Amino acid sequence: MKQNYIVLKQPVRPDNDPFGGLALPGMRNFDEAANFGPIGLDIGQEELDDSDIPMVVNDPSTMMIAPSMPMHLIEPMERDILAAPAAGSIPWGIQAVKSNTSRFNGSGVTVAVLDTGIDRTHAAFAGVNIVEKDFTGTGNGDTNGHGTHCAGTIFGRVVAGVRIGVAPGVTRALIGKVLAPGRGDSPSVAAAIQWAVENGANVISMSLGIDFPGAVRQMENQGMPTEMAVSRALQGYRLNVALFEGLAQMIGAMSGFGKHCVLIAAAGNESQRSVNPSFKIAVAPPAVSRGFISVAALGEGPGGWSIAPFSNTGAGLSGPGVGITSAKPGGGFATMSGTSMATPHVAGVAALHAQALQQAGALSQSMLSATIAGGATKVGLAPGFDPFDVGMGMVQAPQ
Repeated sequence: MKQNYIVLKQPVRPDNDPFGGLALPGMRNFDEAANFGPIGLDIGQEELDDSDIPMVVNDPSTMMIAPSMPMHLIEPMERDILAAPAAGSIPWGIQAVKSNTSRFNGSGVTVAVLDTGIDRTHAAFAGVNIVEKDFTGTGNGDTNGHGTHCAGTIFGRVVAGVRIGVAPGVTRALIGKVLAPGRGDSPSVAAAIQWAVENGANVISMSLGIDFPGAVRQMENQGMPTEMAVSRALQGYRLNVALFEGLAQMIGAMSGFGKHCVLIAAAGNESQRSVNPSFKIAVAPPAVSRGFISVAALGEGPGGWSIAPFSNTGAGLSGPGVGITSAKPGGGFATMSGTSMATPHVAGVAALHAQALQQAGALSQSMLSATIAGGATKVGLAPGFDPFDVGMGMVQAPQ
């Protein structure tokens, strides 16, 4: 039985490559790839059965291979349509990350949002050069509202006197629609990452994750015994984590050739601390992959910021993720809660740091990642927090 696979090939080289564009068949690891100067990514999809895999793996140009895994939206824990907030008001998340006092606004930085699409006609996106690409086969636009909300948090303008965006100076956004009802898989997300990097993204925001139970159900529906389906899904899970790690390494290596991009992803909402304080679920992929900045959600409380009860544990950083006001399709506002909402706050702050580094002539992928993490704070957190829940703490905008 054939299955869809992601195939990560050796990096693409320019025509004027000093090695003459040679395939360099001995190059089998990412350190060598970095030394030979990749300037692009080569991510493909192939329909393979078990007998085909050895041939693909033994191809000298193949670096990694992983079976397709279903991806799903990290669903908000709550959604509410909101009447227009008072003019001049600033949502708590904007204040918490201090983007409202920053002298930077994200100008000159390109941000990518890989989600459910966008309502590009919303007033929050006036003046933004929005480039859309559909990876689901359902067409551009956003019937869900999740992608529009996340985009609004990253770069939304002032609407009806209300600022909703962390980096409202961003003027170019890449919107990859990778999720739709019944649609979404890891090859599409990998292809969207490639598209975003090739089109100059400095920041890629992803509020999605691998649907492990969904993968098991798919195989069971094809007649596979449950034990075998779980084993196959677990193998696919591991291989996809490794492949996204390899992809992140290649993107990091590309920074030396002018493509400076950080990958930011939601930790997931499966924890249930409100039921049992010990009911904590680990960060979900792709956020768990090395090279990704994983994001937990914080909420306001009388004693300070605290981890949201649904937020998965083990994230690298935290952002505001409870009761977040942003744009909704058709105009107006909505509030949502989730690590999906915390992730665009971190992406927006990343855009501000990218602008600051760009102006200083110091922008690189490693410097941007380090600056985002190094600028986070645990000051303001409620006493008794678990460091493993919050990572480096609440992200902070450069001032």
